[in-house]
Amino acid sequence: MNKELKEGLNKIGLKSKVVYRNLTPAELTEHALVKGEGTLSATGALVVKTGKYTGRAAEDKFIVDSKKVHKEISWGKVNKPISQEVADALRQKVIEYLNDKEIYVFDGFAGADKSYQKKFRIINELASQNLFIHQLLIRPAKKDLTHFEPDFTIIAAPGFKCDPLVDGTKSEAAIIVDYAKKFVVIAGTRYAGEIKKSVFSVMNYLLPKEGVFPMHCSANIGKDGDTAIFFGLSGTGKTTLSADPNRELIGDDEHGWSKDSVFNFEGGCYAKCINLSKEKEPEIYNAIKFGSLVENVVMNPKTRKFDFDDESLAVNSRVGYPIDYIPNAKLSGVGAVPKTVIFLTADAYGVLPPISRLDKNQAAYYFMSGYTSKLAGTEIGVKEPVPTFSTCFGAPFLPLDPSVYADMLIKKIEKTKAKVYLVNTGWNGTGKRINLKYTRAMVTAALTGEIENASFVKDPVFGVEVPTAIEGVPAEILIPENTWENKKQFKKQQAMLAKKFAENFKQYSHANKEIKAAGPKI
Repeated sequence: MNKELKEGLNKIGLKSKVVYRNLTPAELTEHALVKGEGTLSATGALVVKTGKYTGRAAEDKFIVDSKKVHKEISWGKVNKPISQEVADALRQKVIEYLNDKEIYVFDGFAGADKSYQKKFRIINELASQNLFIHQLLIRPAKKDLTHFEPDFTIIAAPGFKCDPLVDGTKSEAAIIVDYAKKFVVIAGTRYAGEIKKSVFSVMNYLLPKEGVFPMHCSANIGKDGDTAIFFGLSGTGKTTLSADPNRELIGDDEHGWSKDSVFNFEGGCYAKCINLSKEKEPEIYNAIKFGSLVENVVMNPKTRKFDFDDESLAVNSRVGYPIDYIPNAKLSGVGAVPKTVIFLTADAYGVLPPISRLDKNQAAYYFMSGYTSKLAGTEIGVKEPVPTFSTCFGAPFLPLDPSVYADMLIKKIEKTKAKVYLVNTGWNGTGKRINLKYTRAMVTAALTGEIENASFVKDPVFGVEVPTAIEGVPAEILIPENTWENKKQFKKQQAMLAKKFAENFKQYSHANKEIKAAGPKI
């Protein structure tokens, strides 16, 4: 351990005698295997089980309510406060817990555009989690580690179990974000996604102050330099649809939109594995190899081959891998401002069109609404699709008032004249999810502009414009009502969802009348 790193760790009270900094994926994999954290698959990927927590522990996340940030944070059900005193005491206990152990440090970056790049120090108890974040963040060159001073420090100690009665938490797990002291503490959970999403939450706090719109979206770029972004919550298809063999992948989950670019926050991808197949998602399937971390995928102990259809360990099975494992990735992580904006939703009611075009006010309305269905496994306790509204398609990760992010999107769309589409990757009247092949064809038509040559009809309830023909897509599925045998039931479901939109939007009383009028008609 060099002197500079030692001083940095000592400064926060961490005095572990054995510290491994920025080990290679091969070294981290070896450490994880020796310590019994996981096993190797037939493809060479490191496979781990995360135990009790196979998704984000949303109810266990807190933000430190300090004087510095109190007026900035949008407090409520998502952003729950915890006192500075309680947070400091828990952080100190976690640090003391780690002082008796070997620890792994990854120093790296978030933000591919160096004008807005932030330095993160990730301190891990587990080699496997350090491998994960090594592959998910932007990896530094050797020269970058000289005089490395982190903007934020994240400590992840899954072996430390909180005592709610003593530590002021809700359970044995806790995710404590301290924006004032520039710390995140993650305890009691081995689910690696908590680390990645903590980085995202930090970026969502910092970047708006610099005029950058942070987005829970994937992004890719065409041969002509045309950038597209895909908003959507976990499981709605961001990773799948942006991994397009005909376009370069900028990133699969988290981006910033500056005055002249869209840039990836990360250097890797975190894809769902349930029902994964080489035929439907070859880019992701082939990325599961040495250097990747696989969570909660069932594997034959003898052949070491995966059964991606087996959800006995978790529906939210995942794989983390560096973006260069995708053959057509744009390794710079930076693209031009987008020409196409796509909102992805998984409609559990089965009444939203599979693709529709939005005007500026509708874009604001549906973005602020953030309608989708929570998919099984992405959060603890979610076992089947549940209709929900998640502001700006990312409420769990947005510390500031939603209006901050919505206003930034509206201004970006107005300035760039980007086309906006709402794509339903969920269900229709057949009771089944819309075929991925058809969704890909619809998205391709939007990206190439061919969709604009189609005739459009206005949905009488939701007001969006729906194309009547797209090459490669059965015409009958474009109009949702046509997929329902029971038309009365369709109307009932349609009215029910429209009412839920209206009820949800009451919280945005400050929105202008044009945006309010862009919602569904009850």
